[in-house]
Amino acid sequence: MRAGLFIAGIILLVAGIWVIAGNGSYKQTETLAQLGSAKIEATHTKAVPQWIGIAGIVVGGLLIVGGIASKKR
Repeated sequence: MRAGLFIAGIILLVAGIWVIAGNGSYKQTETLAQLGSAKIEATHTKAVPQWIGIAGIVVGGLLIVGGIASKKR
């Protein structure tokens, strides 16, 4: 369990830094008009909010500290 916490913490920490650096984005598609089976769609690329990156860094750091501080049983 100790290694699992440590690995999960590192993954969240790196992902949080990735988002804060401005590299995190996702695509959202919306239908503008539809007539029968014909559709007009628009796809927008949106940035992931920075608060998600900050939360990932904080939670990742806590998991790393928890993984280091936990005792073997």
